[in-house]
Amino acid sequence: MPEAPPRRLAALDALRLIAAIAVAVYHYTNFWQLDGEHLPSYFLPNATRVTVYGFLGVELFFMISGFAICMSGWGRSLGEFFVSRAARLYPAYWAGIVVSAAVAVLFPIRGYLPIPSGHTLAQIGVNFTMLQEPLGVPAVDNVYWTLWSELRFYLLFALFVVVPGVTYRRTVVFCAVWMTASAIAPAIDNPVFTMLTVRHYAPYFVAGITMYLMRRFGPSPLLWGIIGFSWLINLHNLGERVRLDPGWKVPLWPAVLIMTVAYAVLLLIALGRTDRLTWRWLTVAGALTFPFYLLHQRIGYVLIRYGYEHTGLPVGVLVAGAVAFVLLPAWLVHRFVERPFGPRMRDALRRGLAAARRADPAPSRWITATLPPRPERALSGRPATADQRRSHLS
Repeated sequence: MPEAPPRRLAALDALRLIAAIAVAVYHYTNFWQLDGEHLPSYFLPNATRVTVYGFLGVELFFMISGFAICMSGWGRSLGEFFVSRAARLYPAYWAGIVVSAAVAVLFPIRGYLPIPSGHTLAQIGVNFTMLQEPLGVPAVDNVYWTLWSELRFYLLFALFVVVPGVTYRRTVVFCAVWMTASAIAPAIDNPVFTMLTVRHYAPYFVAGITMYLMRRFGPSPLLWGIIGFSWLINLHNLGERVRLDPGWKVPLWPAVLIMTVAYAVLLLIALGRTDRLTWRWLTVAGALTFPFYLLHQRIGYVLIRYGYEHTGLPVGVLVAGAVAFVLLPAWLVHRFVERPFGPRMRDALRRGLAAARRADPAPSRWITATLPPRPERALSGRPATADQRRSHLS
């Protein structure tokens, strides 16, 4: 049986909220024609030089995902891991597709937008699979590209860690091999290998996984070494990510500083320094970040454009208002889609696994729950504490 999940980590939810808002502000203040003619930098020349770094919220999301998925996957069989991920992602994702597609039809916007438009029903249908990127189908909303990176991470973690059984040693080996493979991908120069290794983002997932191991088993020179290597590789990769062209040269050093701070904050969470932070509103906000992320871009563009044309409010106020407003549909999706349909989907998938077990009663680690593992020992040699054995709902 999988371990019972503990309470959510409020500090981790706070990081999720920060990452989601950073990405939203980045999208609202860069690379689209706010009034149909001018970029946001025309209206916010100073602010956009700061908000342009909001794209790093995606990197922070990936680090948090590595941390949380390792927590939630500990002690689970492949079937339970699959069920938890599908029930967590698909209900809100499907709602996001419907809402975003409806907004695109009901509130068309002239001028350049960094979002594809004019999708056919067949293309929208493919989007429901979450596999539109490898199938070469345009996404209903371009923020969905991150989900393809997440899916590849889930697949690799499931095949090489969950299937054989999650252990400290196996997870460490997985992190070291995966990070190395992603680093040598440019030298191999094979598109399939590059795609499978999640070339640019694997070290972020690895950093999160390793920090969870540090939280569960305590710090060690080995774990510090993996985190340090992932940090150095990520700083190198930032040079490619910062090659933006918003109309001015974007300096690299702020991105390096922001990423270093993100590592430091997640390390504080891993080492338990933030465990006293238990504000309930952060947990609620953390629950809204996924639907907020899925919905924010197209809704925000519409709000800012129509607000600019019909209210005359300053652009900065419109951007802040759009961030605040999108929290409402995000809450509606969480309350009326995720909360009721997530558990239903989880139960339905579990019934499907149970039916598969009845059809093939032979023991199989692929679809049956794993036996309770022998108590793992912390790095000190003492049995792991109850807190160390906990997993976490992502």
